[in-house]
Amino acid sequence: MTIDWYKEFVNLDYTPESDDLICLFYFEPAAGIRSKEAAGRIASESSTGTWTTPHTLPPRMKSLEAKAFDIEGNVVKIAYPLALWEEGNAVQLLSGIAGNVFGMKAVRNLRLIDVALPQAYLNHFKGPHFGNDGIRKMMKVIKRPLTGAVPKPKIGFSAQEHAEVGYETWMGGFDFVKDDENLTSTPFNRFEERVKMLSKTRDKAEQETGEKKSAFLNISADTETMKKRADLLAEYSWNYAMIDVVVAGTASVMTMRDYCSDLGLAIHAHRAMHATFDRNKKHGITMQVLAKLMRLIGVSQIHTGTAVGKLTGTKREAVALADVLREKKTPAVEGMLLEQDWGRIKSAFPVSSGGLHPGLVPDVLNIYGNELVLLVSGGIHGHPRGTRAGAQATMQAIEAWQEGISLEEKAKKSKELKEALEKWGHYKPK
Repeated sequence: MTIDWYKEFVNLDYTPESDDLICLFYFEPAAGIRSKEAAGRIASESSTGTWTTPHTLPPRMKSLEAKAFDIEGNVVKIAYPLALWEEGNAVQLLSGIAGNVFGMKAVRNLRLIDVALPQAYLNHFKGPHFGNDGIRKMMKVIKRPLTGAVPKPKIGFSAQEHAEVGYETWMGGFDFVKDDENLTSTPFNRFEERVKMLSKTRDKAEQETGEKKSAFLNISADTETMKKRADLLAEYSWNYAMIDVVVAGTASVMTMRDYCSDLGLAIHAHRAMHATFDRNKKHGITMQVLAKLMRLIGVSQIHTGTAVGKLTGTKREAVALADVLREKKTPAVEGMLLEQDWGRIKSAFPVSSGGLHPGLVPDVLNIYGNELVLLVSGGIHGHPRGTRAGAQATMQAIEAWQEGISLEEKAKKSKELKEALEKWGHYKPK
């Protein structure tokens, strides 16, 4: 008598349908489990299977089975029929492809590398409200990277002190001032007070520079509180809200996408907590899956690392993440990405941040190109002459890259950049 039926979820002759959702997994079978059986167990647990053979099943069940159709060493591709997925529900999608499968004893390690979303599934999602072109038009920045900085240290300033640092950041030429992930509404820096104080210094900076200035103010909390904070941002004429999207949860981000869009607010997505599941190369979920999910449900930008700063991530990973967010179509990348056509879903910006300073700007731009949000925080506030000079040095470094000259050459006529290079050079933080 057959106890399990995992082999039924493996079909190496299967050709995926055009509306199948396809996942790419890395897997390591547990001791005593063969590779083909492990692949079948993954497909089974994430679709219509169970641990034993049911006595009777309706005929429909066969057509709903996920199929492991391509196994190469420790990598398997699994196709899922479209009917398995509720329209427009990214929460349910994660419950399937990134749910119980990670707890199975039959696999020692399991990593969801990527997911290819068919057009029939994408049709039920709105994606980013503005798209990159819309953000650039909103900020009146067309030919260079968007720039921003977090007042550092990331938490500890009063609302007034925060606003003063913000003013210096804007006056140095930056577009955005950013809250960091753990600054929401603390006793020494209440959200409401920070919004009011920053609004005053923003208006002053705009009047004095003639440039559009904005901020990523962190509304992260329960969903009802986030709505109230978004209302306040709109009241004070802001055009962005920031959400810690991993800790806030997929469902709340889906809700806030529409709520913020109705208020004319783009969403800056901070990825705090991402490394708990994407840093281990053998287990968990990759950053490209998170980036793809966030573009699907509608954020305007999300952090993707630097490859040269203080956080983990390679150049190859940074480029792949950037393409997933920016491009209408992305080709398959061996072992990393499946082919994806985004159809009508608009683009989102990659955000490069973490341990940057003016001396690293060309390295980042060589990786990302022009289409990104560049966050340089400690690397402006630590400038020998302070925040404003640090921001100016960063803008000069961007100009040098655009002009195709070295930072050292640019520094001959740019004293702020010269001073930054004297302090940091091209140092890469560890």
